[in-house]
Amino acid sequence: MQKLMHQLKYRGNKELGLQLGKLMGMYLKDAGRFNDVEVLIPLPLFPSRERRRGYNQSMVICSGIAEVLKIPVLKDVVVRTQYTETQTKKNRIERWQNMEGRFELKKPNAIANKHILLVDDVVTTGSTLEACGSQLTNAGCSSVSVATLCYAAYR
Repeated sequence: MQKLMHQLKYRGNKELGLQLGKLMGMYLKDAGRFNDVEVLIPLPLFPSRERRRGYNQSMVICSGIAEVLKIPVLKDVVVRTQYTETQTKKNRIERWQNMEGRFELKKPNAIANKHILLVDDVVTTGSTLEACGSQLTNAGCSSVSVATLCYAAYR
């Protein structure tokens, strides 16, 4: 899985992300616990990082999930307001501090009273997902669920 994530994030393999998203969508559909999800929200990248990469891998995964679940993807509801260094070399506490206050809600009406599925590629400590999810819950969505392709063991 590590090699697949590397292909998706750093080698421009968007087709892989779309296929993994479709697989994820099938698993989510079969699980039955996500049948009431109304919208998908990809975890946003800071704009300069997205430009450098050429795409947001979470958005690509969302596109695959959306094809299967037949629910919309809301891309610009929440944005990263500040550039953050990569989390890969940070300890658990530094990760939480690095993400505090880094997201801003742009379209609160789009998520009001909705069950959101927040999508990312990898979860390690959950600090990024929690920071983003907090903005969504504070804005009045009914609930936030999280889906990631994999988790990284944190030592």
